[in-house]
Amino acid sequence: MSQYIDRIDLVYLWVDDSDPLWQARQQAALANRNDGATINTTGRYANNDELKYSLRSVEKHIPWIHKIFIVTDNQTPSWLDIHHPKITIVDHREILPPEALPCFNSRVIEYFMYRIPGLSEYFLYANDDMFVNANLLPSFFFGTDGFPIVRLQYLPFQRIESKLKNLMNIRANSYRKSIDNSIALIRKKFGKYYPGASHHNIDAYRKSDFAKVVEEVFKEEFQAIITHQFRTHKDIQRIIFSYYALAVGRAHLKFATRKTSSRIRLHKGNFQEYLNRYQSDLFCLNDSERANDEDRALVRPFLESLFSDKSQFEID
Repeated sequence: MSQYIDRIDLVYLWVDDSDPLWQARQQAALANRNDGATINTTGRYANNDELKYSLRSVEKHIPWIHKIFIVTDNQTPSWLDIHHPKITIVDHREILPPEALPCFNSRVIEYFMYRIPGLSEYFLYANDDMFVNANLLPSFFFGTDGFPIVRLQYLPFQRIESKLKNLMNIRANSYRKSIDNSIALIRKKFGKYYPGASHHNIDAYRKSDFAKVVEEVFKEEFQAIITHQFRTHKDIQRIIFSYYALAVGRAHLKFATRKTSSRIRLHKGNFQEYLNRYQSDLFCLNDSERANDEDRALVRPFLESLFSDKSQFEID
């Protein structure tokens, strides 16, 4: 740890899509909408026990994590030892404003991670499909000055591509559009532009940056979208917190390589072959609308072979 950092916590969002009570809440929320909102990918909510293996990877490779907070919608993984001193389950109702509930939009939930009771100023955020694949020090995520290291996927023609799509009337997908929205806000406010998008892996943040962005810098913009129960093209991707930190000189930019960070798409298979080739420090098993149930069936055996030892966070 640097002289500025006393502890680093880890935050996950987690959902069990097979839970009938959760399904009922989701369907009720959809039925009450009149904007045509739909769930356009099974993978967004599919639970393949990735969290179990992600925690195994954390224990194996970054055991210096202080506390692990798992944000859920009134759910708890059946295999998780919720009484472990490092583990805290956080319900949506503890951190989201009432007008945002119920929420099935991970982007909105992410905005309010800084409200987690007891969360350290310095924290990492991971989806449950993100894994650590090498022994890493805190310096991989934070500089000696305590500022987070922002890893972006280098996209030198990102701005040109967005303009061409607009001219050709090609609508970007919701994920890409939410990043474009973040880029636009930072450019308008700070006159800054960074030629890169999320590396789609574990990221480092400071809690104070979240609070500043949500409550002050872009307060009106966030207030306008926190009632988005499902993803929309008007959402703001969480990369805005990293862009902001860079814009005000409170972060260090590094462009990710396949060695530092790999995004492995489920529908392409050959997971182990990919890791063998790049020896990635971090990797994500990215589900999408292109993946099918046969692709998803390969996930658990692969993760079990990679992280076979139970972690201290599992019930015996």
